[in-house]
Amino acid sequence: MIPADLAFALLINRTTDYYQAHPPEYMTYTERTHVTAPSLGRAQDIDRSVAVRVADNLAVMRDLPDGGPRTGQAFPIIAYFDPLSAFQFSYFANLKRVDITLQRGQPIVLQTPSPDPSVNVVVPYNSFWNSRYAGDSSEAAIHLLIDPTPRVRGFYPSEVVEDAQTHLPSHVEIRVTGSDDESIALDYKVLDGHWVVTHGTFSATEHAVFLTFKVVADVTFSDIAFPSEAPDPRLAGSPVAPSSAPESPSPPR
Repeated sequence: MIPADLAFALLINRTTDYYQAHPPEYMTYTERTHVTAPSLGRAQDIDRSVAVRVADNLAVMRDLPDGGPRTGQAFPIIAYFDPLSAFQFSYFANLKRVDITLQRGQPIVLQTPSPDPSVNVVVPYNSFWNSRYAGDSSEAAIHLLIDPTPRVRGFYPSEVVEDAQTHLPSHVEIRVTGSDDESIALDYKVLDGHWVVTHGTFSATEHAVFLTFKVVADVTFSDIAFPSEAPDPRLAGSPVAPSSAPESPSPPR
């Protein structure tokens, strides 16, 4: 097998190409979020129908079963999101509310060595991520475990599993440098030609007054569809460009 950091770079580039080439214009789906605070012995469900204009993440949502409409970012995150790209993310949850803000940025393209029949061994170098193969990796589908280098600050992909059929990520876990337990785990499938999130887990330790407790938000996306026309009149028209989209970092070297 090729070196793990080269395999990761190729997977990132393959994902970027597919993600940029197959964006849906609109999505509709049902999200079901189960929020738990295990140490407090409490739980709550937040279920919504979501219709979203993908380009700028403008969504019209209704609390199920019979809540009124509201607009804003797709809750809890938009189901069309590349976690291997540049992005900004904030997360807070308790049993009364879940606040998640996602600002998608530019997908990343990494330079990789060109094939050269005269070369016997390629040893690429990545100064951002230390990648290694998990024990169940294979030529058909890689499974990578990733540690950040001292150059990384903030979010980084800690684990990536490749789907053997699509050769795109089927599972991505994201962690935060300097945090012991804050994490995001996302499961993906290709539906009608689009690479989309079908399940996610967001967890972190929260602090409120004199309490410290871990909150886990488990989200399932179902009934995913891709309308060719705006599913709600408020989603018609041209997308609005974000005021300050996250910039893609310099390619890791």
